[in-house]
Amino acid sequence: MAFSKDFLWGGATAANQVEGGVLEAGRGLSNIDVLPFGPDRLAVQKGELKMLDWQEGYYYPAKEAIDMYHHYKEDIKLFAEMGFKVFRMSLSWSRIFPTGEEETANEAGLKFYDDIFDELKKYQIEPLVTIAHFDVPIHLVKKYGGWRNRKLVDLYLRYAQTVLTRYQGKVRYWITINEINVLVHQPFVGGGIVFEETDNRQEVIYQAAHHQLVASALVTKAAHEIDKNNRVGCMLAGGSHYPYTCRPEDYQEAIKRDREGYFFIDVQARGKYPNYALKKFEREKLTIVMAPQDEAILAASPVDFVTFSYYCSRTVSAHPEDSEQATGNIIPSIKNDYLKSSEWGWQIDPLGLRNSLNQLYDRYQKPLFIVENGVGAIDQPDETGFIDDEYRIEYLREHIKAMKAAIEIDGVELLGYTSWGCIDLIAASTGQMSKRYGYIYVDRDDLGNGSLKRSKKKSFYWYQRVIHSNGEKLDSKSLSIKETVRV
Repeated sequence: MAFSKDFLWGGATAANQVEGGVLEAGRGLSNIDVLPFGPDRLAVQKGELKMLDWQEGYYYPAKEAIDMYHHYKEDIKLFAEMGFKVFRMSLSWSRIFPTGEEETANEAGLKFYDDIFDELKKYQIEPLVTIAHFDVPIHLVKKYGGWRNRKLVDLYLRYAQTVLTRYQGKVRYWITINEINVLVHQPFVGGGIVFEETDNRQEVIYQAAHHQLVASALVTKAAHEIDKNNRVGCMLAGGSHYPYTCRPEDYQEAIKRDREGYFFIDVQARGKYPNYALKKFEREKLTIVMAPQDEAILAASPVDFVTFSYYCSRTVSAHPEDSEQATGNIIPSIKNDYLKSSEWGWQIDPLGLRNSLNQLYDRYQKPLFIVENGVGAIDQPDETGFIDDEYRIEYLREHIKAMKAAIEIDGVELLGYTSWGCIDLIAASTGQMSKRYGYIYVDRDDLGNGSLKRSKKKSFYWYQRVIHSNGEKLDSKSLSIKETVRV
C-alpha cells in the first residue's frame, strides 16, 4: 500500500469562509469580513482600496457564509460518515479576541471551538488547526496598519498561547499562518495591509513578512513548551513554476518565481533568511527593520512539518508579453497549452502536484501535508436535486494518483491529505458560492439566497470509498448514482 495505515485523510475549510455568525457571542470584525462581493473585491484584497467597515450598497459573503456556526454538528456528522481521519479548520482570531487587544479572551468564542473539538472527538476525527487563516481583527488594521506593525507579533503570540493552552490535549496538529506567501500578492488578505500613497510597497510587504515569520517562530516555540506532543507546520500557497520555453532566461524566471514563495518556508523550515532574499533587499534598497534577537528566534524554532495548498501549476516567461495570460488565480501565470483549464481558468496539472511534492521534500527533508487541493466548478442539481460531479472526482482521482507516485516511487514522506472545501463554502478569491469545491452541496447562491440545506454529491460516496480503502479504490464507475453507497 502506498499510504501508511495512519495516513490522515480528510477535508479542509477556513473559519471566515464557512462560519458566519460574524457578530454573535461577542465576536469582532475581521479583515476578511469586509471583503465585498463584486468588482471592488480584488482592489480591497490587494490593499489598494480602503474598506475597513461594511458599506451600503455592497454584499459581504462572510457575514453568514454557510452558517457553520449553527450547523457544525450536522456538518461534522457528514464528515464522519465519509470517514474523515482529520479535519483541517481555522480559528477566528476576532471570535476569541474581538479587537485583538483585550487582556482576557472572549469565553464564548473559546467555548465555541471547545464544542467543535468535542464533536470531532466524538467521531475520532483529528483536528488540524490553522491559527491565522487570512484573519486579522479589523481593530488592529485600523489602529496599527495590520502586520506592518511589530505590535502584532506580541498580540498574535498572546492569542496563540491562549488557544494552545486552552486546547491542550484536544489539538495536536497546528499551522501558524495560512498560505503565508499570499501576503506578496494580496497584502490586505494576507496581512491586513492597506497601502498609503507614500509607501514603498515592497518594503511594507517584506516588513510585514518579517513580523509574521518572527511571530510564527515564537508560536512554534510556545507550542512545544505548552505540550511536547504538539506538532507545528507552516503553509505555502504551492504550485511549481514552469518556464514557458527552453530559453535560459525563462528557466531563470521560473526559479525566481518559485523563490517568491519558498522564501517564507525557507525561513520557517530552516530557521534563517536565505541569501537570495538578503540580496533582494540589498539590490532593491529595501530597509527591513529587524530586532537584535530576531535571528536567534528564527533559528531556535523551525517548524516540524511543511504544509501546502496545490490547485494548479504556473507557467512563466521572461517575455510575458509574447503569450496569453491564464485567468482566475491570484498568482499570475501564462496559459500552458498542454493543460486543460477549470471554469475559472485554473490550469489542471496532476503531475505538477507530484513535481511540487518532490521539490518541497528535496528542499526541506521534512514531512509534508497537502492541506488544500480541489477544483472549483459550477454544480447543477438534477430534477431530484442530486449532483453527479464526475468532473470533481476525475480531478481528485488524478491528483491522488500523483500523491501515490510521489510516495511509492519518489520516497516523499506525506502525512495526510485534506481536500479543500469538503463542504461548499465562500470562495476566497471571488466571494462566490457558485465556485463549488465540496462533496456536500449547500443550497446558497452568490447573493446569499437559499435554504442552507446540505446534501451529498456523487463525490461524497466516492471519497468515502477512497478513505475506506486507504486510497486504493479510486474508480467511480461502480458507484450507485442516487443511492447511498455502503463500503
